[in-house]
Amino acid sequence: MYASVIRQSRYGAPEQAFGIEVVDTPQPGPNQVLVYVMAAGINYNNVWSALGAPLDVIAARQRRGATEDFHIGGSEGSGVVWAVGSRVRSVSVGDHVVLSGCMWDESAPDIRLGADPMTSATQVVWGYEENFGSFAQFALVDDYQCHPKPASLTWEAAAAFLLTGATAYRQLCGWPPNTVRPGDPVLIWGGGGGLGSMAIQIVSLLGGIPVAVVSSPERARYCIDLGARGAIDRREFDHWGPLPAFDDEEAMTRWIRGARAFGKQFWEIIGERRSPRVVLEHTGRDTIPTSMYLCDNAGMVVICGGTTGYDADVDLRFLWMRQKRLQGSHFANLQQCREVVALVESGKLAPCLSWCEPFESVGKAHQLMYNNEHPGGNMAVLVNAPEPGLTNLP
Repeated sequence: MYASVIRQSRYGAPEQAFGIEVVDTPQPGPNQVLVYVMAAGINYNNVWSALGAPLDVIAARQRRGATEDFHIGGSEGSGVVWAVGSRVRSVSVGDHVVLSGCMWDESAPDIRLGADPMTSATQVVWGYEENFGSFAQFALVDDYQCHPKPASLTWEAAAAFLLTGATAYRQLCGWPPNTVRPGDPVLIWGGGGGLGSMAIQIVSLLGGIPVAVVSSPERARYCIDLGARGAIDRREFDHWGPLPAFDDEEAMTRWIRGARAFGKQFWEIIGERRSPRVVLEHTGRDTIPTSMYLCDNAGMVVICGGTTGYDADVDLRFLWMRQKRLQGSHFANLQQCREVVALVESGKLAPCLSWCEPFESVGKAHQLMYNNEHPGGNMAVLVNAPEPGLTNLP
C-alpha cells in the first residue's frame, strides 16, 4: 500500500519528514479491522512525530518489541471497512466509518474493575504511539475505534471532526462538578483552531458563554461567526511565558498588570465582572499562569496539550486559596465519541473543515500547523477519495 511515512533519518521540519512510500499492508488480528481510508484528519500530535521530539515514536515502539522502522501517523479518518478479524461483530465489511484515536487493552485489570478506558494504564494514541494510522491507503484499528459515519458528510469532513470534537467535549462535559452549565463564561485558548472551533460550538450548545483567544482579526471574526461572544487578541499582551521569580517585585508587578489587563478584556466581552468557570487549555507553558490567575474561584482549568511547552508554572496560592482545579484531559471514551458523532449527525455541531488537499500534502499540512499558518477550523487530506465533495464511494 502507499503510505505517508516518517523515518528517523528524516526527523525535522514536517514538510521534509513525511514521504510517500510503498509498505506492506498490515493484516487484522482477531479483534481488529482493516479500513480502506478515504480521507484523514490532521492534528498536532504528528507534528511531534515529524520532529522526533519530545518523543521518538519509532524508538519507543521498538523498545516495546515492534519491528517496523517507520511511522505511519494519522489519529483520525474516514473510510470503508475492508476486512475484519475473526472475533469482530460490531462492524462488517463495507460499513462506512469514522475512526477514533485511542486504543487500550479491553482485558486490562483496571478496565475490568470499572475504570474509564481513557484512564487505563494500557491506553495509547493510535497513529502516534501506535503505528498504521490514517495516512495510508489502509489503516489498522481495534474494532471499537469504528463509529458510524454521518451519511451526509463528505469523506474529508467526516475525517476531521472526531479528534478535536470529542477532546473538547470531554474537557467541557467530562469532569463533574466542573461541567459547563447555562450562563457559565468559558475561556477558550486557540479559539480559531480545530479544538477551539469545536469548543465554541459545544459551549454554546450547553448554554455557556464562549470567549475565544486568537492571534489575528480574521480568526476573531471566524470565532464570533461560530458563536463566540467575543475574542481577545493575545498579541496585545506581552506577559506570556513562565512566571517571574517571586522575589523580583518589579517583574511580578509587570506580570500581574498584564494578567489583569487580559482579564479586563474578558469582563468587557461578557459585559460583567465575572471570571471564567472553565478555561479550555492546550497551549501550556505560555498561558497556564494566566489561566490559573483568571479562572473563577472553585472553577477549572482543563488542559489537553502543551503546544507552547510542557514546563508550565502555577502560582499555588491561586490553586489552593481560591480552591481552583487544574485538570488533565485526554481525548474521549467511546460514549463521549458517540455523543459527538450524534451531534454532528443531527446538524447541531459543524465539522468546521477549512482546509483539504490531496494525499501528497500531508507534510505541508503539518508544516502549516507547526508554523501556526493553518486556517481556522479542522484540516484533512484526501487518501483514496479521488476528489473532495463525495459522501459515498465513487
